[in-house]
Amino acid sequence: MKILVPIKRVVDYNVKVRVKSDGSGIDLNAVKMAMNPFDEIAVEEAVRLKEAGKASEVVVISIGEAACQDVLRTALALGADRGVLLEISADLQSLHIAKLLKVFVAQEAPQLVILGKQAIDDDAGQTGQMLAALLNWGQATYASKLEIADGRAVVTREIDGGLETVSLALPAVITTDLRLNTPRYATLPNIMKAKKKPLSVIPAADLNVDLAPRVKILKVSEPPQRKAGITVPDIAALLDKLRNEAKVI
Repeated sequence: MKILVPIKRVVDYNVKVRVKSDGSGIDLNAVKMAMNPFDEIAVEEAVRLKEAGKASEVVVISIGEAACQDVLRTALALGADRGVLLEISADLQSLHIAKLLKVFVAQEAPQLVILGKQAIDDDAGQTGQMLAALLNWGQATYASKLEIADGRAVVTREIDGGLETVSLALPAVITTDLRLNTPRYATLPNIMKAKKKPLSVIPAADLNVDLAPRVKILKVSEPPQRKAGITVPDIAALLDKLRNEAKVI
């Protein structure tokens, strides 16, 4: 079984982002970038399936500029077998990504696609669902447990009311939640081995996908500053503030 894992290069989660002075977007100048944390979980799960003998190959793919090769090399160091970069300089929306992945899936014919439930930069959380719809495959989102057996995937999902367990036939699309696993660290020997693993670069234009934007960003702004708190002299004053001034969210 071949597993495809799409990964995204995003601003490192430890970095406090800054909005550009003209409000056109986020300032990425000299900002540390990293693999999307949810995608790290997807890579880890795919590698574990291979180590358990349930998969024969793990292919990672990223869509973006040449700089995305660094997160692909990271994924290779974590245990993936092969990396692919669909190179494009334009900013893409979830539907564009899903359409590009659909064409690539048709070429590679994986039996399972595992990807993060969302990216921490835009928090859209749509790509997995869109890809499953375009492929007409079964899907299980927000996975906190995954088992593969007899051509089926049994997935425990995180839902508002607790947990839900579903069984779906392969091929399928699965998106990962935080509780699925804890990603491993890349060791120095594996980082060195990753440099020799195959990583191909394909111009996204070669896939002949309509990438015309559907959404236009008008303005990006920082959230308003929170007002400073106050100190009340006693419990009676606190209760009065809560009763008469506190806002219900």
